[in-house]
This record gives sequence, C-alpha cells and structure tokens, in this order.
Amino acid sequence: MKTIRFGIIGCGLMGREFASAAARWCHLPEMDARPEIVAVCDANESVLDWYTDNFQTISLATGDYKQLLASDNIDAVYVAVPHNLHQQVYCDTIAAGKHLMGEKPFGIDKPANDAILAAIAQHPDVFVRCSSEFPFCPGVQRIGRMIDAGAFGRVIEFNGFFRHSSDLDPDKAINWKRMIDKNGEYGCMGDLGMHVCHIPFRAGWLPRNVRAVLSNIMTTRPDKSGKRVPCETWDNATLLCEAADGDGNLFPMTLKTQRIAPGETNSWSLEIKGTTACARFSTKNPRRLEILEYDGGEQVWGQIDTGHETAFKSITGGIFEFGFSDSILQMWAAFIHELSTGSAPSTFAACATPQETAWSHTLFTAALESQANQTVVELELT
Repeated sequence: MKTIRFGIIGCGLMGREFASAAARWCHLPEMDARPEIVAVCDANESVLDWYTDNFQTISLATGDYKQLLASDNIDAVYVAVPHNLHQQVYCDTIAAGKHLMGEKPFGIDKPANDAILAAIAQHPDVFVRCSSEFPFCPGVQRIGRMIDAGAFGRVIEFNGFFRHSSDLDPDKAINWKRMIDKNGEYGCMGDLGMHVCHIPFRAGWLPRNVRAVLSNIMTTRPDKSGKRVPCETWDNATLLCEAADGDGNLFPMTLKTQRIAPGETNSWSLEIKGTTACARFSTKNPRRLEILEYDGGEQVWGQIDTGHETAFKSITGGIFEFGFSDSILQMWAAFIHELSTGSAPSTFAACATPQETAWSHTLFTAALESQANQTVVELELT
C-alpha cells in the first residue's frame, strides 16, 4: 500500500479529527493508499503533545510552519488555521510543492481566494481540495446518485441549511470566529457556507442572483477577562437565490447558515423538490432518508433507514449507524483516493474543489453587498 506522508498545520479540533481518521485507516479495507502523520505544527506548541503522545510516526513537531514545509519527508499537508492566515499558508504550501487539503472558506475574502487559486494555477502538479464532510453521509450519497441519474426531473426548489446553537449563550466568551480581523466580514457564511454550497455546486446548480438577510444577534461578548467587547460578525445568514440547472432552467434556492438556531446542536440538512422526485435529509436523524417519487399516482413520502452504506468500503456492517467520525474518514478516503489515482469514484464521492470555493466567495461577497444595499445582486458563476 502506498503511504502519503502528511503534515498538519493548525492542530486544533479538526487536526485531531484527521489524525484520528488516519489512525483508523485499517477501517477501509479496499484503499490502495494511506496517510501517515509525520509532522505537526501549531503556534501554541502545548497542543502538540497530544499528537506526539499518540503517533510514533511524527518526527517533527514545531511552532514554525515554514520549517514543516521545508521538510523533504512530507508529501501533503492539512491546514486548519484561522481564515486570516489562509492566503499566506495555503500559497506557501502550494509553492513548496505539497499537496493540500485546506479548510473553508479558502481565504478570508475574495481577493485572498483569488490569490490561492492563482497559486494553484502556477503549480498544476499540486493536488488541492477543500474540507467538506457532510456529503459523505449515506443518505446524501444516495441523493447524489439520484442527481446523476436525473431522477428529480426538472428541479423545482433546493434548500440547504446548516444550523447550530453554539452561540445562543450571550455570555459565551468571544473567540477568533467572532472577530472580523481573523474570521472575515462573511461571518457565519465563511465558516459554514461551503457546507450548504457543496451539493448544489457539485450538481451544477449555480445561483444567478442573491438577496441576503444577515443578522448580528449578539453584538457584544465577554473577552477572556470578562469585559464585554464588540462582536461584529454575522451570526446568521439567509441567502435567497435564483439558481439555474444544467439546462438553464431557473428555480429558487435557499441557503441558511446559522450559529444561533435554538434547538439545533449541529444540524446539516438539504431538500430537493423536482417534477418526478423529491428528497430530504438531515443529520438530526442521520439514518433517515425521505424520498417522494411521482409517476402520476398518489404522492407519498417514503422513509428509508440507511445503514453504513459508504462511498469507500468500510469494515463496519451495513446495518449499523453512520456518524460524524465516519464522514470525516470517508472525506479523507476521497482525498487520498483522488490524489493517488487521479479520479473520484463518482461525482459526489469527492471533496470540494478550489473552483467551488471560488464560486462560494463570489456568492458570499455578493451577499454582503445585498445586505448593505438591501438589493438583489446579480451573479456570474462560470
């Protein structure tokens, strides 16, 4: 089996999730390549102990990411750092010839994203993708196959939501995701937006315009000392779009990203309505896929309990539940598979592309303009 040697830059929550997925690689019996964690980097070097305690393959633990990139012992890098650091670290990673999995939004704003895509164009031998795990849920993989087969007929409507309530507490201390200089003016759209864009973008359903309703609900939060300071990022965003399918047919698309959604822990959901079929899925009920197929008779929603039906074969029995750590493992399997073979096994068993991040930046930039001017903003996504 081919080994791909990885460094991790930014060793917080998602870095640990990747390292854990790499440790579970034997869970995927048909993979021809595997990741090996050989280097880790974080400005807070105290977090590196977890990695070095658990992974004997690590030969470099540093606070200097350029030292990591200079290592000839590294083939690929996962970067999970605050948004204001994306442009510099991503471009440096690409220039170093390291394959890159980067976190969303792939730049703090559109100029930063443009610079990252320019770096990719200058280094075509470097494989680059963006993290987005939820499409690997079994129910969504089935929906993807329905899209590929044209099962929905003409699309009537698409709704994609990512909602949680982690910021509902007004006394929760401010962190970098609530600071414009580190998170960016997109607010919740930058952090959560690719989650709701991935499926429609991959289907080729691109927004033609957007009317955004953005909300800054908690305008102050305590800092580390307990003093209340301004909290200026957007907490919630609703994007009302007119989108087009591959044939140019128009339909409404609603995309919601919400950090303050009472009753929601961390719920990602989508709904597609078409002239011949409809489908809906939510991680609130991760086994349940709802399908309505219409052929002229009664219109009846059916419920399917999906099991461990994965894009990349797993040792877990098909009757068992699929969870978040499984979706992370599947996403990384998609990255490793495409890196090592040059192709994805299917349209939706693939990671988000740099082009899809560029579309998201165009959309979110237009959403800011729409909110500021209370207008519908036209888009050209090609």
